[in-house]
Amino acid sequence: MKRGGSSSAHRTLLEILDGCRGREVWVVGDLMLDEYVQGPVERISPEAPVPVVRVRDVEYRLGGAANVARQVAALGGRVALGGRIGDDDTGRRLLADCARAGIDTRGVVTDGGRRTTRKLRVLGHGQQLLRLDWEDPEPCGQALSSRLLLQLQAGARPDVIILSDYAKGVLTDAAIAALTAAAHAMKCPVFVDPKRRDLAAYRGASVLTPNLGELSVAAGSPLDPDDLQAIAAAARPFIEAAQLDAMVVTLSDRGMLLVAADGSQRHVPAVRRAVSDVTGAGDTVVAVLAVALAGGADIEQAMEIANVAAGLAVGEVGAVAIEPARIRSALSDLPGGKILGREELAARVAGWRVAGKRVVFTNGCFDLLHAGHLALLHEAARQGDVLVLAINSDESVRRLKGPERPIVPAAERAALLAALSCVDAVTIYDEDTPLETLRAVRPHVLVKGQDYTIANVVGRELVESEGGRVALVPLMAEKSTSALVERIRRSQPND
Repeated sequence: MKRGGSSSAHRTLLEILDGCRGREVWVVGDLMLDEYVQGPVERISPEAPVPVVRVRDVEYRLGGAANVARQVAALGGRVALGGRIGDDDTGRRLLADCARAGIDTRGVVTDGGRRTTRKLRVLGHGQQLLRLDWEDPEPCGQALSSRLLLQLQAGARPDVIILSDYAKGVLTDAAIAALTAAAHAMKCPVFVDPKRRDLAAYRGASVLTPNLGELSVAAGSPLDPDDLQAIAAAARPFIEAAQLDAMVVTLSDRGMLLVAADGSQRHVPAVRRAVSDVTGAGDTVVAVLAVALAGGADIEQAMEIANVAAGLAVGEVGAVAIEPARIRSALSDLPGGKILGREELAARVAGWRVAGKRVVFTNGCFDLLHAGHLALLHEAARQGDVLVLAINSDESVRRLKGPERPIVPAAERAALLAALSCVDAVTIYDEDTPLETLRAVRPHVLVKGQDYTIANVVGRELVESEGGRVALVPLMAEKSTSALVERIRRSQPND
């Protein structure tokens, strides 16, 4: 399993998201149909002290492993689903819903002696009032498990296999062993969303994605979500026992923690969003993690994408599939998501133009960010709706400022500037002037400081030829990187 560096470029994450399309994925596990009955509550029943829900809507959604498969399909993956249904209306509805979602159900077997798992939730004013379950969780027999695997093997070889275990009988010890053996033969990783108390039962898998409660149960004691070292220590015996590459522990509003077999760990904080319902969030995490890995991500990049997707999932009521466009938009809203190459910047600006937004552009080295820079950027942002900032690459700075500059590398300068709320996009250019970047952006307003004159602003003719304008904004007196560097030098004691 590939490991990444300390931080991934979000431009790369967006490319990885595109790379999820066409990945071959098997999803095997417990299939469910979720039913939602919704309506207002306006009175208490005269028959018993219970609320009366006046039914307005009844909605069916894929649940369990079928919801994982739906998320894979939403990402553009080619997904084959394996599991068990009963010979009943619920099972037939589940198959029909899978077909509408573009899910290949060749691995779904019908067991006439079992009911299809169905969960009915009654909601009033968005709040869950009652849940009813229909299920027969007895373990599948060997013959049924073997037929499931044979039917999956009749299609394309997978790039990744996901086991979605809801403890409803499909993923027996024998089934897990057979599926992981098949995965090893095909040289593809296995991701598991586990429900066993003994996480070592998933021996042969690549990555497990338990939530903190599941890991606590397996460890035999409650774990503090803020004590990452204790969580990692609890995970390591299971990583060793099951010979995993890693465990990704989901921590609800604390994000997720990667604990790798090599002893390293990485925490990805949660993307803060209003939580409506955590149902299906684990499905989203394991699906996005696995498909992103198949799409070219390393495990840490896949975590970053899954973390964003999970944040979107918990904002919805019930199990949902998060579309790539929503994930892309959420990634773009993060500070790192503002750092764009020239082609991607042009595409982002085109979207802003379609939305009727007024695009402002400014540029500079921005070495050693100071109060003068902040004043310039805030004033530039006031000239329109979105602010695009182009900064010189390290080589470009050296040509302009000399061999001792820049003090701060371009990647760090870009990250600092992208963290400012007034900045909507940052790009790095290698040329001595921003003219080529200006041609890609074609801004409505080009902003420079009043140390320039209109006549000597690079790109003025280009901007004005397209109906735009140049704005010169005031600068803070005696605020410059060069002056700051000189003050630092003077403050150093002589050798």
